[in-house]
Amino acid sequence: MKLSLGFSPCPNDTFIFDALVHQKIDTEGLTFDVQLADVKELNTWAQAGKLDISKLSFHAYAHVFDQYILLDAGSALGFGCGPLLIAQSPLDESAVNEGPVAIPGELTTAHFLLNLAYPQIKNKRVHIFSDIEAKVLDGSVQAGLIIHENRFTYADKGLVKLIDLGQFWEDKFNLPIPLGGIFCKRSFSPALAQKINRVIRRSVEYAFSNPESPKAYIQAHAQEMDPAVQQKHIDLYVNDFSVDLGEQGRQAIQHLFDFGRNQGIIPPSEKPIFLKYSE
Repeated sequence: MKLSLGFSPCPNDTFIFDALVHQKIDTEGLTFDVQLADVKELNTWAQAGKLDISKLSFHAYAHVFDQYILLDAGSALGFGCGPLLIAQSPLDESAVNEGPVAIPGELTTAHFLLNLAYPQIKNKRVHIFSDIEAKVLDGSVQAGLIIHENRFTYADKGLVKLIDLGQFWEDKFNLPIPLGGIFCKRSFSPALAQKINRVIRRSVEYAFSNPESPKAYIQAHAQEMDPAVQQKHIDLYVNDFSVDLGEQGRQAIQHLFDFGRNQGIIPPSEKPIFLKYSE
């Protein structure tokens, strides 16, 4: 059975999916038509139901509940891994609120967190995540919200951190920050969804057991070509939660949705967030 699969070219995703894509593991008869795209594009595609399986921001998931459901394997969440708001120099809250502020997509979890910390920002501009550093450096925007590899490179370019939004979340709720997850079509049978989850988990576990194996695939697609930066990225975003969400991971995701709905940031839904797994 062939399924369409989308994820980002960032090192954490290529690390996770290398074994699956290159048939280094048992895929239980599944094959995959793989499309690599920026998370903003993946979030947009999900609104049209383009892919069978996709990496999505948790914020975006709130807007596609009717079409997709979260799998237990492959997620990016944890402590100390949140998005950063950066600028050329320190800014007070009024200057940030005045903007413009570059964001990596309206439905990213980064934007969700920015809304919590700075609900009064007047002027936001959407850019591909890899362009945001440059927009801050050339003065096109007052501040920029960075994700992925850029959190390891901004300081070397003379930029300063205004706030770590992951730390903001952790201090407020004492929970890991849910950034993105892997989702499959809600219309799939539970048996198929569970099979997909098993294969993705197997792929993550293979990468952890054979860390040299995915390096060529990571290098071929990473925005940041320095292998040391790529490894920092993987170490930050791929962890035990990527193998299985577990109780704490599920609690963090549930809290994000409950809080976001209470604040009116994301729409309500009666559909379950999590796939039910057979014992």
